[in-house]
Amino acid sequence: MLGVSWSCKITNLNQNLLSLIEKCKSMLELKQLHAVVISFGLSQDEPFISKILWFSALSNSGDINYSYRVFSQLSSPTIFNWNTIIRGYSNSKIPVNSLGEMVTAQKVFDSMLEKDVRSWSSLINGYVKVGEYSEAMSIFEKMRAAGPEANEVTMVSVSCACAHLGALEKGKMIHKHIVDCGLPLTLVLQTSLVDMYAKCGAIEEALLVFRRVSKSQTDVLIWNAMIGGLATHGLVEESLKLFKEMQTVGIQPDEVTYLCLLAACAHGGLVREAWHFFENLNKCGMTPTIEHYACMVDVLARANQLTTAYQFICRMPIEPTAAMLGALLSGCINHRNLALAETVGKKLIELEPNHDGRYIGLSNVYAVDKRWDDARSMREAMDRRGVKKSPGFSFVEISGVLHRFIAHDKAHPDSEETYCMLNFVVRQMKCSWYKDKEKSLKDTSMGDDLLTWLSF
Repeated sequence: MLGVSWSCKITNLNQNLLSLIEKCKSMLELKQLHAVVISFGLSQDEPFISKILWFSALSNSGDINYSYRVFSQLSSPTIFNWNTIIRGYSNSKIPVNSLGEMVTAQKVFDSMLEKDVRSWSSLINGYVKVGEYSEAMSIFEKMRAAGPEANEVTMVSVSCACAHLGALEKGKMIHKHIVDCGLPLTLVLQTSLVDMYAKCGAIEEALLVFRRVSKSQTDVLIWNAMIGGLATHGLVEESLKLFKEMQTVGIQPDEVTYLCLLAACAHGGLVREAWHFFENLNKCGMTPTIEHYACMVDVLARANQLTTAYQFICRMPIEPTAAMLGALLSGCINHRNLALAETVGKKLIELEPNHDGRYIGLSNVYAVDKRWDDARSMREAMDRRGVKKSPGFSFVEISGVLHRFIAHDKAHPDSEETYCMLNFVVRQMKCSWYKDKEKSLKDTSMGDDLLTWLSF
């Protein structure tokens, strides 16, 4: 009886300790409980370790470095432990560190003797989050070769990668793969397909996927994806009609919905409607974000209401961002308000003195106004401050394979053939309508090689 009683006490103690770890609200609390776990000789005990790793790696109050230290001391980590660490590094919330965290996540992944679909999916999702879309696709292809069947999380991440790469053929293959594998077409997956098709330029396919979803099963996310897709393609009337349909169905708009609507108004020159949507944010209990202000500036700038746009920026309750000023600068250049363009261009350089595009933008303003000395001075200012022009790059998708081209890059296996074709195209352009452009660019001392504003 004594043995049974003592065993029950130990079981209750362990359960209480696990419960306390689950209720942790800070790393300080977790570290104190971890010390208790160690003092009880439970530092390798799976239930405790799993919960300690989960909190430190994945919770909002966690510390991935602490999680890795705990993980590295495990004698026989389970696949759940491995996956937790990979997810922790993949979900880095600090943008500056994100890519570095993915390097660590990749190393942890490569060290795994046994990988399951969660391991692969976490790594793919991590690369998507840090904008390494080509790498995410590469990992997916390796996963297919290795054997694990993709799940919903995998396919959502891969669809997102295709969307950002504009890889329509690859996206269609992904869609077919989903159907062939018999994966349930959940709302999340259908939303990712709508977004992918819309961003890849296949708006009809996006609408087809969208219309197949029962309206009673939709949410604001899939409506946003479709409304935003129509807006991006300049289908302004269709976008606004879909918004009304969304309201009829009973779906309440969110902040992203209004971003999509403002984008539609910008494409359609609908200033009055844009003001209505912008003011409606407050009426619906939402506070306009930086992105909403930037969209409103874009609406006004595109509609040649440049003074109103500038006054709007000056009166905002928040500090102007580069996106806002950039939208205004584009409007000034397009509508030939070069005096205001110069003012805005200088403010952009003050805001981002190490951004090469800001100098080039102001240089273009001067070039349009034929102020060649001032245009040249922008290049000189870049040299003085050590600001280098970032090489441009582009993607071309052929038969489902993405080819990446970087400006002035000779490392591509088909670079010789590419340069030959490019030179032929440039010669044809020069012989026809490009002569005036050639003269302008030479006058700004940009040189013959920079006539080709292309990757390669």
